[in-house]
Amino acid sequence: MYNFTEIQPFDLTSNAFKLIGKDWMLIAAGDKEKSNCMTASWGGFGFLWNKPVVFIFVRPQRYTYHILEEQEYFTLNFFKETYRSILNFCGKESGEFVDKAKECHLDIASTPNNSIAYRQAHTIIECKKLYKEQFNPESFIAQSALEFYLNNDFHYMYIAEISNCFIRN
Repeated sequence: MYNFTEIQPFDLTSNAFKLIGKDWMLIAAGDKEKSNCMTASWGGFGFLWNKPVVFIFVRPQRYTYHILEEQEYFTLNFFKETYRSILNFCGKESGEFVDKAKECHLDIASTPNNSIAYRQAHTIIECKKLYKEQFNPESFIAQSALEFYLNNDFHYMYIAEISNCFIRN
């Protein structure tokens, strides 16, 4: 990918708590024919099944959920603070009605596995889906977390292997 260097997942040095929880990310799914992104601030990095993995959470009513379901790969795109307004926009608007990439002037790049990413990102992580499950209300140990689901629209959790990592030159 132009202007990016490929690194190994173990070479990522960013603080995951800040990167996801404070800086946010765009989850991008699809290909050059049909794609969408959504802003997310829930997720994480880890090591599972002898693989470096990410886990993300997507509500079933999100347009991105439907595109994620059609694809084997997706990307996590991380941006500098100067892109906060784009992250806000992509978190509020639905890709079903608005071409977010076009509206935000995001340049789409194709990854090695033909998923999409955004050239303005400083870090791009391409991920291969391994596991998906919807939260079950009976499984909540901390009942206080149910306050996030007043409409019973429980997130789907995806666990995905990190297949490629790119950082901006």
